Amino acid sequence: MKVGIDKIGFYTPNKFVDMVDLAKARDVDPGKFLIGIGQNKMAVADKSQDAVSMAINATSEYIDKIELDKLGLLVFGTESSVDQSKSASLFVKKALNLPKNIRTFELKEACFGLTAAIMTAIDYVKAHEDKTAIVIGSDIARYGVATPGEVTQGAGSISLLIKKDPSIMEINSETSMYSDDIDDFWRPNNFKCALVDGKYSTNVYLDFFKHCFEDYTQKQNLKTSDFEALLFHLPFTKMGQKALKLAIEGQDPETTARLLDKFVAGATYGKEVGNIYTASLYMSLLSLLEVDQPKAGSLIGLFSYGSGAMAEFFTGRLVDGYEKQLAPEKHKEMLEKRQKLTVAEYEEVFNESLKDLAESQEVQSDANGWYFAGTSNNIRKYSRK
Repeated sequence: MKVGIDKIGFYTPNKFVDMVDLAKARDVDPGKFLIGIGQNKMAVADKSQDAVSMAINATSEYIDKIELDKLGLLVFGTESSVDQSKSASLFVKKALNLPKNIRTFELKEACFGLTAAIMTAIDYVKAHEDKTAIVIGSDIARYGVATPGEVTQGAGSISLLIKKDPSIMEINSETSMYSDDIDDFWRPNNFKCALVDGKYSTNVYLDFFKHCFEDYTQKQNLKTSDFEALLFHLPFTKMGQKALKLAIEGQDPETTARLLDKFVAGATYGKEVGNIYTASLYMSLLSLLEVDQPKAGSLIGLFSYGSGAMAEFFTGRLVDGYEKQLAPEKHKEMLEKRQKLTVAEYEEVFNESLKDLAESQEVQSDANGWYFAGTSNNIRKYSRK
């Protein structure tokens, strides 16, 4: 049975800070951020945007185009959860008036969360051929103002519909996995910003990619040249470039040039948004499809990594006519219409978003679409503008 991605929704907040401005404010050569890290802009979420509101907006992009009576599963992968007990998926379910007779839950393994959700959904659809599944990755990457990891922050969400005979990409059943208990990145319960050992995390990421990629290509009897594109989890663009360098080492000029070009296309949205944790790999997939439009039938390799650490490499083939399922102009407009913040404004928005809310507190939003509207007796509320 062919199972895979049938719909893709994408959302990022309506504010950003420019990396040149941030570099100057931090007394750093802008080239360090633009080239050394590989970022142009960084999405900024104010207090009215959280993992749930972004997920609702991303899913809203296609929800009116699917058969809700066939929906049987909703899984929300995140490391920016809004509640220690209640699943973020239930807020999405209520906002979008999804059927009550579906299985829904939230899962976590750092930036691997959406991949775990996808693999769970594929297994579900294979066991229930007449059913579909929605999987969401939604996160706000926070390291703190003026910290070493500040330039690798961001915010956004990707939502996917997984079904039999998909119209965008068929996901192959074979995968290669690698995991270990390490401390490269983590966020204790009492911390609102993540802790990270940046250099160590990069080395682990590259080591895990090497294990997964070599294992997959050997088992499936594939060569690097067989891939039309290789996509990566991109906490920042340069990290993925380093992994790609390992894959193309010693390859012929045509393969090297093609994979480098496809990587650039896949990193286009990420360079404008920043790190969105669980959804970063799939924002790269969407970016490749909308910016480059590879030919149908292309074999796409995807490397997913979640610190702590869990990694998986898998592949998919693009379906004929997949372009009709995409919305490149809408996403281009979303990115272009964002409000540019000064560094001082960004710092104010960032620090304000970290403050605890009162038991009952109203929150206003200047963005269109769904937003976090505040609390009432410690119950979170979401509204649409």
